[in-house]
Amino acid sequence: MFKKITITFSILLAFGTVKAQLKQFTLTDEWVQKIEKLAPAKAEVNSKKHHKVLLFSLFTGFDHWVVPHTDAVMKVLAEKTGAFEVEQSNDIYKFEKKNLEKYDAVVLNNNCSVGPRRDLLMDVLDKDKNLTEAQRKEKAAELESNLIAYVKKGGGLMVVHGAIVMQNNSMAFSEMVGGSFDYHPVQQEVTVELCEPDHPLVKAFGGKAFVHTDEPYLFNGAYSQKNFRPLLFMDTSKLIKKSKDIDEQIKYVSWIKRFGKGRVFYVSPSHNAQSFEDSRLLKFYLDGTQYVLGDLKCDDSPVKR
Repeated sequence: MFKKITITFSILLAFGTVKAQLKQFTLTDEWVQKIEKLAPAKAEVNSKKHHKVLLFSLFTGFDHWVVPHTDAVMKVLAEKTGAFEVEQSNDIYKFEKKNLEKYDAVVLNNNCSVGPRRDLLMDVLDKDKNLTEAQRKEKAAELESNLIAYVKKGGGLMVVHGAIVMQNNSMAFSEMVGGSFDYHPVQQEVTVELCEPDHPLVKAFGGKAFVHTDEPYLFNGAYSQKNFRPLLFMDTSKLIKKSKDIDEQIKYVSWIKRFGKGRVFYVSPSHNAQSFEDSRLLKFYLDGTQYVLGDLKCDDSPVKR
């Protein structure tokens, strides 16, 4: 069922050390204009509904430099295609029930939390000295529960790269997303393949390879259940600089799934803003957003391998 189509993630090897080719850079108007030219002119599906999307971009742990660039990409996709409207926020109180009701989907953008607790909501609430420890724990649990209930009742959820770490030690969050973050080796050359070349959600790649420098994310938690429709996978036997043994040769790096009445799209690519300079990845993100909004219909039944 699974046909192999190669996607290459590049590296530079020097003096026995893995060095990423890509350099960090500050978000500029010029870069946004470049993305505007590369982004799809229209969405795959013409929606009959005006969609509003919450783009949540707060992090308390590792600072992925691509966060503002990802924000810009989502805004460009929204404005250029008109497929949805984006409201960006770093306010955890957007996860109050009354606030979540305003949105058709939530996009979590690299919301890394502080280890080892791995609870972004508690990281924020710890700073509120007007609350007792018990009140902070109660509020954090409530806000997480609100988000989970929102998706279960029909809301969309798109989880980008490091956002899977947001509530990483919560099994309830893991089951909603499809897994939890375990670790990643260094950025390196990885061969990532399409699980089903004819699936609508990977149409963007057209069966062709693309060069992409990234972190090969590995997962645990609910990931072992494989309760999702995998989109992209990699052969872990080809990874280098692994700090521990990996239990499976095949690991997925992007998938879609149903959660109650809602839809979830997890996409690990990418860690670097340069990856968005490929029109195919931009379309992949757009199609994934349309999936969680319920506009792009496709088979999202679990396929276990």
